[in-house]
Amino acid sequence: MTSLAPDFVGDAGSLSGVVVLDLSHVLAGAYAAQMFADFGATVIKIENPTGPDVARGFPPYLKTDDDEFSAYYAQYNRGKLGLTLDLRADEGKAVLKDLVAKADVLIENFRPGTTKKLGIDYAVLAEINPRLVYLAISGYGQTGSRSTRPAFDNTAQAAGGLWSMNGQVGEDPVRVGVTIGDLSATMFGVIGALTALRHAERTGVGQLVDVAQVDSIVAMTETAVVDYTVDGKTAVPSGNKHAWVRPYELFPCADGQVFFGGYTDKLWNASCELFGTPEAAVDPEIDTMRKRFDPDVYERRVKPLIISWFDGRKRSELEDLAGAVIPLTAIKNIGEVVDDEGTAERDMIVEADYGKFGTLRMFGQPIKMGVTPANPARRANGLGEHTDSVLAGLAGYSAERIADLRNDGVV
Repeated sequence: MTSLAPDFVGDAGSLSGVVVLDLSHVLAGAYAAQMFADFGATVIKIENPTGPDVARGFPPYLKTDDDEFSAYYAQYNRGKLGLTLDLRADEGKAVLKDLVAKADVLIENFRPGTTKKLGIDYAVLAEINPRLVYLAISGYGQTGSRSTRPAFDNTAQAAGGLWSMNGQVGEDPVRVGVTIGDLSATMFGVIGALTALRHAERTGVGQLVDVAQVDSIVAMTETAVVDYTVDGKTAVPSGNKHAWVRPYELFPCADGQVFFGGYTDKLWNASCELFGTPEAAVDPEIDTMRKRFDPDVYERRVKPLIISWFDGRKRSELEDLAGAVIPLTAIKNIGEVVDDEGTAERDMIVEADYGKFGTLRMFGQPIKMGVTPANPARRANGLGEHTDSVLAGLAGYSAERIADLRNDGVV
């Protein structure tokens, strides 16, 4: 495999030797494939030569005077090989099938039915490679009466119930501020694909991994489902408060806000001592977690006391005071997170060299491996950048055949 492109092929890492074909676009699917790449898999990003991934047009951009490159695309497609291929053309389908014969995993996020119309669905490709793991991420899944409906992240947040739960008390629901429908499907998709890959390695039998954004959101609603099925309670927006523990929310301080979660008796007692009010720990009205959870008691006695603790103190002072004793954290904006010492200590901001565009700083890999660490500090592929090396190295095509495919507009 090193004949493909030595700077991109996974020659180290826990997934070294695994070949992934990435047919996805935008985020769900693309991020899943990026996770494989970070851990050493050889990931081939396949795009239409005349209609590439629309994420290439998403801001922000790395820029020169006469050119630009999407940093959004870069962050979710780092470490991948770039291949262009027109899957609507018969020759394009034939090329894909040649690649599938050598691949371990294929990832796509088309609307269900699309790949079947193209003649490259799982049933067809499994005939070529029975050990293929085929990860299909979609809005509503591959089955069910809603499967062919169009879907976006907001679709999943709405249909999965999350939107109805998020926001301030008594106000209209608010979508979660990141594309959690895409992101949750990505994570479940990676887990499913790795599980199927393990099975395929043991048995030689691959399978379809069907992950829906809506299903993923339902699985992330915490206790909302059992609250409804057991007690008949329908979750509603609760703002910054937690459903069953107090204190566990945002509090103001001199230069912003902090999260404080000293709700257990142990944490509460330590907090009272730390902030110079030890008598509050033995006050008979608020001396147990259950008493402090009472809404009236909490608003009348507990919350004002905590506010008085933090009044006039800066976030950094409060964090230093809390130390390793109580859970108290400054609520930071993203700039503060990027520049934070703790973020750097965990290698969560990495740099990739984009040549004429300069250096891109992006988020790193949150999974830390003791023996086979990830390698996230790599650039994303240019459109079709590795077409020749992929087709020659993986499919075994001659230079003449590759030239013919290019002349025909297939690559």
